[in-house]
Amino acid sequence: MISINEAKRKLPTDFIENIYELYDLLKVDQILQGMMNPRNTTIRVNTIKYNIQDLMRYFKEKNIKFERVLWYRDALIIKNATEKELQKLEIYEKGYIYLQSLSSMVPPLVLNPKKGEKVLDLTAAPGSKTTQMAALMENEGYILANELDKIRSERLQYNVKSQGAEIVEVINGRGEKIGNSYPEYFDKVLLDTPCSGEGRFLLGKPMTYKDWSLKKVNQLVKIQKKLFESAYNATKENGTIVYSTCTINKEENEYILDWAINTFNIKLLDINLDIKEAIKGDNTGLNNTIDKAIKILPSKNMEGFFVAKIVKN
Repeated sequence: MISINEAKRKLPTDFIENIYELYDLLKVDQILQGMMNPRNTTIRVNTIKYNIQDLMRYFKEKNIKFERVLWYRDALIIKNATEKELQKLEIYEKGYIYLQSLSSMVPPLVLNPKKGEKVLDLTAAPGSKTTQMAALMENEGYILANELDKIRSERLQYNVKSQGAEIVEVINGRGEKIGNSYPEYFDKVLLDTPCSGEGRFLLGKPMTYKDWSLKKVNQLVKIQKKLFESAYNATKENGTIVYSTCTINKEENEYILDWAINTFNIKLLDINLDIKEAIKGDNTGLNNTIDKAIKILPSKNMEGFFVAKIVKN
């Protein structure tokens, strides 16, 4: 069993110093404990092809134990099977389920796309949120799923096809240019931006944190601002943008929102999901509405995440 002191020694020093500046001691301990052990496997039923009741019956027949997720009826926490074991099942091969972290299911739920709407997923690979949105829309409407990296866009295309998400068009382009190519075109835009990935740190997987640095965080902030401007330009008046990251610092989250509020004609909206791991955005020294955003702290079931719901005025 890894101790909190050992966790502090293993993780980047600047990261540890930063979380002590941002959070109280209890929250720091909670964050580090959430990074010390492997997370439970979690899945989403693909309602385009299957349903949660049939899935639960199937798992009971296979003696796969699971737990329901209170804030999302189509998600399950798997108690006694690994991702590799689930990937061998027929229901996985048929695209009936998607292996997806619980935290990454939150942004599409917050965006809440409806049947018939035009939706943009600005940085879409590998497709977990894209295909989730297609399911939420009952495969009616239009989703443009963009991915810069060619190999990742091929994986995105594969996942879209296997999940039967027929309303999705995959393109391989620069996210910061989409707004100019599709001015005020989309009803809703998901910007799950590239980030430093602090919410995914796991002590047992050094690859999750070995490349982290403050320099990289600062470089990412520049990219995030360009992508936000593109998302804003692509959104219709009175349309909705969800900004999300899998990181827990303020530079890539609250500071980005504060900059956006001061730069664009937007306002933040409340997020009505009862997630026990979620706390309010930290508006200290910033626009007071930033506490409408939520920050999910890492835990046994969830990665660290930040989600904000925004309306374009």
